[in-house]
Amino acid sequence: MCLGVPGRILDLGEAPLHFGHVAFGEVVKQLSLALVPDAQPGDYVIVHAGTALEVIDEAAAARTWEALAQLRPFGEETP
Repeated sequence: MCLGVPGRILDLGEAPLHFGHVAFGEVVKQLSLALVPDAQPGDYVIVHAGTALEVIDEAAAARTWEALAQLRPFGEETP
């Protein structure tokens, strides 16, 4: 089973590479946006293995972050 994590697109790189910066909370990564060519800054995407797979809405991103927070090891505090 694979885990896709939601992030928010901050900016888009130059074509034809289709890279952009995506924020995962305070962490920002550069990754491929080739599979979501219509995505724009401010959009939320599901990311797996350095590639954005799908554009999702903000509510879906929030629900996913809540579900992931429930998976924290016992006793670990939420940031």
